[in-house]
Amino acid sequence: MSKPPFRAGQVAVLGRPNVGKSTLVNALVGAKVSIVSSRPQTTRHRLLGIASFPHGQLLLVDTPGIHREQGKASSSAMHRWMNRAARGALEGVDAALLVIEAGRWDDEDALAHDALREAGVPVVLAVNQVDRIKDKAALLPFLAQVSAGRDFAAVHPVSALKRKGLEALVDDLLRLMPEQPALYAEDEITDRSQRFLAGELVREQLMRQLGAELPYATTVEIEQFVEEPGKHGPLLRIGAVVWVERDGQKAIVIGKGGARLREIGSRAREQMERLFGCKVFLQTWVRVREGWSDDEAALRTLGYHD
Repeated sequence: MSKPPFRAGQVAVLGRPNVGKSTLVNALVGAKVSIVSSRPQTTRHRLLGIASFPHGQLLLVDTPGIHREQGKASSSAMHRWMNRAARGALEGVDAALLVIEAGRWDDEDALAHDALREAGVPVVLAVNQVDRIKDKAALLPFLAQVSAGRDFAAVHPVSALKRKGLEALVDDLLRLMPEQPALYAEDEITDRSQRFLAGELVREQLMRQLGAELPYATTVEIEQFVEEPGKHGPLLRIGAVVWVERDGQKAIVIGKGGARLREIGSRAREQMERLFGCKVFLQTWVRVREGWSDDEAALRTLGYHD
């Protein structure tokens, strides 16, 4: 029996905020390349997750969720930039993966689906978080409902968190890819630098530690990223600045006696050491830059490039 041809290509991963896109990308890649929290706007940048398999390679373009503009806050420069990043991820891809939450389809899901339909690429539907559905009998009518009148190349109920249903999903995605050799080395997991990933890991802890206290007024800039020889292998010396928009927000991030900032730094450092495979010395500071999230020029200087 002949060996199936090797296939490789790009897949845009789209969906409304907080349906588990980044968790799914991490599960397929087999490593943490996208940060995860329960807060909207966790993913702000387009990021490539490289998932390599014996029979193919998927370049998964993780994107911010597509937001419907409603009111002043959602029309800020940051929101406009994230929508551009999400829609721009569709350029040049071979297929798209629409991720929705099991048991729920709303206007933002429809918005993401419409963006994919306009792009004219095959769309696979991943119905995520099926592990949360207690009544499994209700799942089939839901799948029929969301599929009606929509031309999906395949529909897959999955649990990214539990890593269930992913093998069949990968097979169907690879079938949509062109026959060609791998585009990245087998041990590569993302197109982003360690410096970028370090900033994202600090921002992940901000989202997790602050919860609803400081929704979206923070970003992270890596000022120092130096590799030095250490006693037991390389040491990364990293300096991270947390930018906020007001003095009151700075106090919230620092916390009483600096306790919250220390906790954010400690947890981010642990994640960095796990991802980079070496010791990390991390220093964090908090600075104020008024109105940065609604200033296109400020966004560019802080790494938000189209």
